Amino acid sequence: MEVNNLEPQDLWQNFVQLNAVPRASKKEDRVIAFMIAFGQRLGLETIKDAAGNVVIKKPATAGMEDRKTVVLQSHLDMVHQKNSDTVFNFDEQGIAMFAEGDWVKARGTTLGADNGIGVAAIMALLASATVEHPALEAMFTIDEETGMTGAKQLDPANFSGTILLNLDTEEDDELTIGCAGGIDTNTRYHYQQEAADAQGTAFEIKITGLLGGHSGMDIHKGRANANKLMNRMFYTLSQTVHIQLHSVDGGSLRNAIPRESAAVIVVPYGQKELFVLLLKQFSELLADEYNTAEPSLLISIKETILPSRVMTFVDFRKIINALYAVPNGVFRMSPDIRELVEASTNLARVVIKDGEFTTQSLQRSSVESTKADVSNAVSAAFENMGCDVQQGGDYPGWKPDPDSAILRLMTGLYQQKFGKSPRVEACHAGLECGILGAHLPGMDMISFGPTIRGAHSPDERVQISSVKKFWSYLLAVLKEIPKDDK
Repeated sequence: MEVNNLEPQDLWQNFVQLNAVPRASKKEDRVIAFMIAFGQRLGLETIKDAAGNVVIKKPATAGMEDRKTVVLQSHLDMVHQKNSDTVFNFDEQGIAMFAEGDWVKARGTTLGADNGIGVAAIMALLASATVEHPALEAMFTIDEETGMTGAKQLDPANFSGTILLNLDTEEDDELTIGCAGGIDTNTRYHYQQEAADAQGTAFEIKITGLLGGHSGMDIHKGRANANKLMNRMFYTLSQTVHIQLHSVDGGSLRNAIPRESAAVIVVPYGQKELFVLLLKQFSELLADEYNTAEPSLLISIKETILPSRVMTFVDFRKIINALYAVPNGVFRMSPDIRELVEASTNLARVVIKDGEFTTQSLQRSSVESTKADVSNAVSAAFENMGCDVQQGGDYPGWKPDPDSAILRLMTGLYQQKFGKSPRVEACHAGLECGILGAHLPGMDMISFGPTIRGAHSPDERVQISSVKKFWSYLLAVLKEIPKDDK
């Protein structure tokens, strides 16, 4: 079945139209224009603030004018990731989608269900002539995926609502009432170069086939980090073979677990066969370790053109020791909330090229003190080798409120509609609610959404039946918003 024809049709048709518009983080001009045109076409009050966020306001339907005003919020940008063998230009092409069984997927790229389904749902509400709802203030933020710039620079003067529904949770039986904050740690180091061994053999080594995923939601799943694996290979094999390192390019986005890494190295004359044998043994060792978590892990090797310059051995040892020492993955589990990751770090990007070594990583925590602790641990590993370390993009977490009025309402409605209680959770992802709550004090907030798997990776998919469930639940919630006591 075509995605356009799935139910609810209004939502899916909006998603198809949205996904025809390139919308990478920090490149949202076209999708901003798309949303402004959408609001104006409906004759609704449409605002673009200084940051680029789009606000569309719709009056209450007849009989609902006395209800509290609801802010509906989703972000416009999406993560642009593709498989290495997929030919696709995100700046020019719309996402190629298809339905398979109970899932909508993309062909070799991210799907954009995060957070495009939320955007499409809000669009369907704004365009509907039949859905009962209170006054709505639709908040479409920009740049959520690479810094939450839109949320940070939001103009609170554009909003009067007292309830905020964030449509960015990825399990359809979950109500999210808290999230982690985060901070970026970026490093830079200028290394010395020397002439490559003219008699040596150059190899290109690639690590591919990893699952990757969201560095918050998936960090506890034991998935491999391509940057850490590549460095482990350097560290292990250099104990036996004299490796000269020319270049590394690993990972992609700061909030995605690295799926791939590529390197060019030189090994001395006479050690070629030994190196290939050791790499084969190392590959088998990793395949055994990650048999369950990463069944498609692949390390490939091929001879390549001998580079003229390589990193000096002194700097090689400094860098691989620092990368080995830097923490990655779960840093601390919450002692208060069962199975919640409290703090984590993701070594997202490693680039070694032309005398410069750079890294990007993202630390997350729902507790400010442990966010500082894990970011200090990352900084210390790189400072110890002489890196320039810069930290920024700091954003707050969202403290859970188990006595929230909207939580009570939505929990009761979920039980009525689906015959069981929802899971009330705090998540390890960096939702915008923490930042929005600082701009809009007193706002009663909750996050929910349909079931999405593999966000931030080309395996991203959204469950069709859960979108239908999410939509019916959203309509029920809007119909039961309480009266405004003012």
